[in-house]
Amino acid sequence: MADIYKAYDIRGIYGKDLTEETAYAIGRAFVTFTACKKVVVARDIRPHSEPLFTALAKGLTEQGANVIDIGYGSTPMSYFANGTLGADASIMITASHNPAEWNGFKLCRAQAVPISGATGIKEIERIVNEGSFAPKAATPGTISKTDVQEAYSRHAAQFAQLAKPVHLAIDFANGMGIWEVKALQGVLTWDGLYEDPDGRFPNHEANPLNHATLADLQAKVRAGKYAFGVAYDGDADRAGFVDERGEIVPMDLVTALIAQDVLSKRKGVIFYDLRSSWVVKETIEAAGGTPMMSRVGHAFIKQQMRENDALFAGELSGHYYFKDNFYAESSALAILSLANIVSKSDRPLSELIAPLRKYVASGEINSKVTRDPKAILDELRTAYADGHLFELDGVSVEYADWWFNVRCSNTEPLVRLNLEARNAELMAEKRDEILALIRK
Repeated sequence: MADIYKAYDIRGIYGKDLTEETAYAIGRAFVTFTACKKVVVARDIRPHSEPLFTALAKGLTEQGANVIDIGYGSTPMSYFANGTLGADASIMITASHNPAEWNGFKLCRAQAVPISGATGIKEIERIVNEGSFAPKAATPGTISKTDVQEAYSRHAAQFAQLAKPVHLAIDFANGMGIWEVKALQGVLTWDGLYEDPDGRFPNHEANPLNHATLADLQAKVRAGKYAFGVAYDGDADRAGFVDERGEIVPMDLVTALIAQDVLSKRKGVIFYDLRSSWVVKETIEAAGGTPMMSRVGHAFIKQQMRENDALFAGELSGHYYFKDNFYAESSALAILSLANIVSKSDRPLSELIAPLRKYVASGEINSKVTRDPKAILDELRTAYADGHLFELDGVSVEYADWWFNVRCSNTEPLVRLNLEARNAELMAEKRDEILALIRK
């Protein structure tokens, strides 16, 4: 059986790695570990999310926790519910962008603070495996239903500052974006693709990081008249964007644009992940913000945001985090920020993005390695000791004309390279140079 207890969530193939029996045990272990009394639970549209909810809720309530069932909803909605309903924990039943046979749980403490492998998931695994649950409660907890859709919509709408109407094309991929987008009703208009809820994802994988999944959205945008196009992932905590011409907008450049909108209202700290273009930092500074670099991974980013009272953070994977959603993702707020920017300009999104395309990036390049990845990092430290070296996450080195970051996977013998330079020739030269060292 596969290890379902991951770095950021619990996830496995339903009926094989993740069963109702396991979900029940996880419910008991969750209360044993957190001592929570009031738990928000939401779920995605996968056919097995309902039986998993039933089993999970049984475990939670037998341990004495009261379950607030918000029904079907996006992961951002579950974070919002956690923070606004006075819960001391939440669980989102989803496997995000994974194929239909997968499912899982995203776990949080109060105020949507994530529970990661390092901060509780491994302990929950131990409790499940040992059966070392706290005694069942003398009086079981209750299950009550609450609808947060209207409250989430009101919350999102207050951040709209549209100078003119904005019309979008949106690919829902049959997933939870169908719920997330309701927060934009009456604020924006859109034409949809694959907007029938279907947790089997019959049209394409719900993953905007896979550019092949954006083809239908690109075609729709090119055939119509839209300010831009949006593609949600399965649980709608990530969004990918294409401009009015159907061209894919790099997610770090989306971070730069959203930062401009956020900073137009108030000044403060904005985080960008260390794989992002130099232009993101430059844009934040130009807008009067304080740029700070973050590690990769939502649990790290959310912690850094809280520690620095940050307004916003963007990650290269399409996660956009807002202080106004309890330092957690909100695709609705990300879309609204882009709409605000576009509506106030007499130029289309492609022209707003153009000045941000100053540098040339390699994109993330994964190398399977047979030798110790840590030895590779040691070699990089030595080979590039004349640059500005820092180790926020893996090894990063900056020079006047280029920079790179190399990180090791936590779960596979993979080494990941991101590199950017001031021109294509230098980028290609340095990319090949470092890949040769990694792969030798």
